[in-house]
Amino acid sequence: MTNSNPVSSNAYEYLDNVGPEEQARLEAVRRYRLVDQPVEDAYDRIAFVAGAIFNTPIATVSLVEQDRVWLAACQGLVGVREVGKEPGLCASVIAQDDVYVINNAAVDPRTLEHPLVRGDLGLRFYAAAPIRTHDGYRLGTVNVIDNRPREATARQLQALEHLASMVSDELELRLMVIRSAAAEQRMRETVS
Repeated sequence: MTNSNPVSSNAYEYLDNVGPEEQARLEAVRRYRLVDQPVEDAYDRIAFVAGAIFNTPIATVSLVEQDRVWLAACQGLVGVREVGKEPGLCASVIAQDDVYVINNAAVDPRTLEHPLVRGDLGLRFYAAAPIRTHDGYRLGTVNVIDNRPREATARQLQALEHLASMVSDELELRLMVIRSAAAEQRMRETVS
């Protein structure tokens, strides 16, 4: 199979590398215990607001795991909870700190071969802000998707960044609950 993608084969080395940095990032993803869990209202509302701001048919809150992208919330795709970790979309966003925008995925070299672009979904527009933890790990994205090319305004992209920060805040609250429950359990075991 020939790779017709003009992006260098080393451009996405971080996807194959499970070195110490990626291992630490994956541990950060897992500490929140959100992957493989039912959709929670807080993340679902954030995805809804992202889609409303951009007027897109699809918006998600995603977490990038080792071999897949878990959709913690998804507006506009019924029954979809995970997608592949192919380069060009969510898996590429976590490699940077800035908002990531694809105005027309059908002609953008970063996404030409992506299954969501080439497949039935026909993804054309994609904008995502990385979800960064307070200790600096990029866990996933808040993103919007459309099946037609389009442009985003600076204000929309700033709103997407704010929504990603809100997800980060929700994750920290979740972690506090997890840690409190663990401490309470340890205390009960000590008393017993």
